[in-house]
Amino acid sequence: MSDREFDLVVFGATGFTGRLVAEYLAEQAREQPLRWAIAGRDRAKLEAVRSAIGADVAVLVADAMDEGAMRLLAQRTRVVLSTVGPFAQYGSALVAACAGEGTDYCDTTGEVQWIRAMIDAHHETARRTGARIVHACGYDSIPSDLGTLALFDRVERDKGVKLERITHYAGEAKGGVSGGTAASLIGVLEQASKDPALRRVLADPYSLNPSPRPSGPDERDSVAVRFDDAIGAWVGPFVMAAVNTRVVRRSNALMGFRYGEQFRYRELASTGRGVKGLFVAGAFSAALGSSIVALQSARIRAIVKGKVMPKQGEGPSRAVIEAGFFVSRFIGEGPGVTARLTIRGKRDPGYGATSRMVAESALCLLRDELSTAGGVLTPASAMGMKLVPRLERAGIRFEFE
Repeated sequence: MSDREFDLVVFGATGFTGRLVAEYLAEQAREQPLRWAIAGRDRAKLEAVRSAIGADVAVLVADAMDEGAMRLLAQRTRVVLSTVGPFAQYGSALVAACAGEGTDYCDTTGEVQWIRAMIDAHHETARRTGARIVHACGYDSIPSDLGTLALFDRVERDKGVKLERITHYAGEAKGGVSGGTAASLIGVLEQASKDPALRRVLADPYSLNPSPRPSGPDERDSVAVRFDDAIGAWVGPFVMAAVNTRVVRRSNALMGFRYGEQFRYRELASTGRGVKGLFVAGAFSAALGSSIVALQSARIRAIVKGKVMPKQGEGPSRAVIEAGFFVSRFIGEGPGVTARLTIRGKRDPGYGATSRMVAESALCLLRDELSTAGGVLTPASAMGMKLVPRLERAGIRFEFE
């Protein structure tokens, strides 16, 4: 692939997350040469992004719905980084092109139903061509996937013990919401309201595992509110557990059940101690449940789209992004051992941190020596521990106990 015109193409660079990715890569390209380009369907907007980031970067005009254009794009580069959501609406032609052309690919999707469709449609093709198609390279699901792998590896190396279960406590975060993310969530609920088969995929704890999908000990994601003695705080359901847990379980399967076939993984949202923590956990659980029910209605979805959620391309201010943060706490248990890992990230998790996670994922696919074969993969199964030092250099710390 060394004869390809570009090392990396950012597709969707005019979107909110795409602009942040382009800005970050422009900084990295000043330190280490990078043949890269920004791509999208609007030349004027792309040129405005190029001007804003002050980078001598190529501009490629291509429509996500044009299969021929996506194929030509994939042929010109070694890696594609995509931020074009909702991915179920705009992302399929590009994944098909990358799988067919042997081009590595990563994105920021958290759309489980779409990832399942890409696995079914392109995993075998990507295995044949060597293309590494890596979904969920943002806040969904890098902390979950790499946190699990890092904690498991550390305990196995230091103690000679295999962890049997890991619980991820999320929820300590501050940030905003972009129009693209809101549109993706609405899109998933809209599809699910019409398709019973899709609802079964979303409910299945092992929905992303290789087919035929093996069952395991994990059950449906927790919706209970309770006090958790392990962290001394109230916990409730974590809104992204339905994505992250499936990605972690697929990683385990793709790595030959590295964690074991009876390995357990779950995610909860920690909300604090005392009455306030209980109130927040209860209020969030109730709001989450009622929102999912309400958004089954086409009329309510239309109101939310038109008057509530931000427009696509819009997102939190620079001040909100820079003031944001996230903390992910992992507790692993195995024979005679309990181990902890805390992952801390600066900046808004959904945008400031996500843009760096997916950018470093693309650079890892491009520059690091990876022994991974092609296929529709996960961050842990594709890049493994090679990604961790990159994340740490990007301001995401891994702290072991």
